[in-house]
Amino acid sequence: MLNSYSEKLNLEISSYLDSLPDEGIYLPFKYILNLGGKRFRPSLVLLSTELFGGDLQEAIKPAIGVEVFHNFTLVHDDIMDAAPLRRGKKPVHLKWDTNMGILSGDVMFAQANTLISSCYPHHLNKMVSLFNKTSIEICEGQDLDMQFESRNKVSLDEYIKMIRLKTAVLVGCALKMGAIIGNANDEDANLMYDFGVDLGIAFQVDDDILDLYGDQLAVGKQLGGDIIEGKHSALMILAKNATNHEQNNKLTYLLENTNETEKVLDVKALFDQMNIKDSALELKHTYYSKAIDSVHRLSIQEKSKKILIDFAKNLMNRNF
Repeated sequence: MLNSYSEKLNLEISSYLDSLPDEGIYLPFKYILNLGGKRFRPSLVLLSTELFGGDLQEAIKPAIGVEVFHNFTLVHDDIMDAAPLRRGKKPVHLKWDTNMGILSGDVMFAQANTLISSCYPHHLNKMVSLFNKTSIEICEGQDLDMQFESRNKVSLDEYIKMIRLKTAVLVGCALKMGAIIGNANDEDANLMYDFGVDLGIAFQVDDDILDLYGDQLAVGKQLGGDIIEGKHSALMILAKNATNHEQNNKLTYLLENTNETEKVLDVKALFDQMNIKDSALELKHTYYSKAIDSVHRLSIQEKSKKILIDFAKNLMNRNF
């Protein structure tokens, strides 16, 4: 179902980008938006709007705003991470330079605010308040993620807080924006937000699982990238917090191996011995179940609830 929204959004985004100046800080702006992506978050704005009987035309600009904002975070994240690639192409800070990456990201943030403020006046306060809250939380999440880089151990609660702030709240924001545009009552709008946040957490945990246990052919790259890069993934955090002294020493020793292929295979074998994948799947299911519970509590038609549940199921049944 999201595919039809994605196609519509691609046309609307193309038209929007054509309206911007073709020079200066707008060149990286257009570049990053034209690199593609699934338009997942803005599609959720449109889906939620339609489920609550709202005006899809009102939702278009705020939906584009969500996508522009998401891409702004990618531009700045790439600078902080010194990322060599973004969607298989040079990131903005390498195609231009760091200063241009910062400035173009700043103008994207401002334009996102303008687009989201293009809703009908009676929705404006709620929309802007939600967007500002989400923006602050995403910055807090990125800060936590950077703090974790210098730490040997991160608790599961800290990890959940980080992914909630860094990635999941924007999913919740997109769904709640659609509910606001659809004139949903406050309880339903908040339930849509909770659905999105919990589903976003489950999705990120699933992403961490697939990084090591996914279908390599479907993934299209070597499995175990999180292990190679030393990331605090759900799997690694569960392992470090579950190990006895002997297992902890073994894990530390294995992570020091400079042979990447051996490191991944050996760490995976230890994870298998400790049933870490099962623990991660249980964690994923916990948040997926919370998301579905929010859907059941919505005061919308059963067929509309089924659309959300089917969407969530499809999102969780990936192998890449």
